[in-house]
Amino acid sequence: MLKKQTIAVHTPYVRPDAYGALAVPVYNNVAFEFGDAQEMADAFCNRINAPDYARMENPTVTNLEQRVKALTGAAHVTAFNSGMAAISNALLAVSAQGRTIVSSRHLFGNTLALISNTLLRFGVKPRLRDLTDLEAVEAAIDEKTCCVFLEIVTNPQQEVADLKAIAEIAHRKGVPVIADSTVIPFTETSLKELGIDIEVVSSTKYISGGGTSLGGLIIDYGTFPVFNQRVKYELLVNLGAYMTPQVAYQQTLGLETLDVRYQRQAANALWLAKELREVGLIKSVNYIGLPDNPFHKLAQQQFGPTAGAMLTIDLESKEKCFRFLNRLKLIHRATNLFDSRTLAIHPASTIFGLFPERQLEQMDVRQTTIRLSIGLEDPLDLLLDIQQALLADDI
Repeated sequence: MLKKQTIAVHTPYVRPDAYGALAVPVYNNVAFEFGDAQEMADAFCNRINAPDYARMENPTVTNLEQRVKALTGAAHVTAFNSGMAAISNALLAVSAQGRTIVSSRHLFGNTLALISNTLLRFGVKPRLRDLTDLEAVEAAIDEKTCCVFLEIVTNPQQEVADLKAIAEIAHRKGVPVIADSTVIPFTETSLKELGIDIEVVSSTKYISGGGTSLGGLIIDYGTFPVFNQRVKYELLVNLGAYMTPQVAYQQTLGLETLDVRYQRQAANALWLAKELREVGLIKSVNYIGLPDNPFHKLAQQQFGPTAGAMLTIDLESKEKCFRFLNRLKLIHRATNLFDSRTLAIHPASTIFGLFPERQLEQMDVRQTTIRLSIGLEDPLDLLLDIQQALLADDI
């Protein structure tokens, strides 16, 4: 059986390229011609596997979907134009007026706003619980629950829930589990084996390879009836959030180098997290790769030996966080995660900047926290930049 890195490079096209191109061609067009009227009718009614219109299917995008399908063992993969599009389409596929979503307050800001505000306006109610408390999870799921939604490593809190235990509880009650796996790539872990039904990924992050393009993926393991039918033949058609061929091309190239880049970034993050604990002006370092992190053991059981490329540090105050950011010379002040370059951001004033202070406290998003997305640079250079920013006279 081929290893994952080999699969990422060598998954064949659905149809052979007319010119034998090794790199996937960019089919930068909208419509596709058919040999006769019957073939056209069969394509539009899904009786044959052929692209009919680029809002629903494009050969370049299909190639990316097929590679991800081969890497994950999924039944179906659908590519979207952003990670948020993947999340919203996944939740719309399972929800309806009067249903509830069991989730956590420990979510990326826009995801929490989607569940708590946007979907609520359409009659889908959130039940936000501590997902590390299995009794609370069980109590929250009832006949109205349409899914459990969670991040496998929360951003920026870095909380890790017991995915297998949550899946067992949810499945016992006939409820699917949808998991955002953006922080740990699917080349490192098998959420299918942990009981996850549907995986959503912001392919903007690790897969794009250097922050080149926006994208998202729904990875469907085929365990929830009608889910793929709703995504492919209802939501994709009616909402129009399909990935573009240009992005699919860029992200296919990124997928081919994902493992090489990820291993370096994760190693850099671990080395840096250990070194930063010795820097006196840093109050705390949060990284699930550190052996004494409260989620370290569970994370290793679920995701293997690597722990991703996101870590946080806490300083004395918000003001010192801002001054630290302003003094950085090598590390970029920017959002996004898992770019080739290291990025730093103050989540409370940016990603979560429109949430009231009380809600930030409930979400454990502190004014003293800096989030670091670790890139491909030499980690010593990153450490020196952080040290000079901390030790500057005016901090």
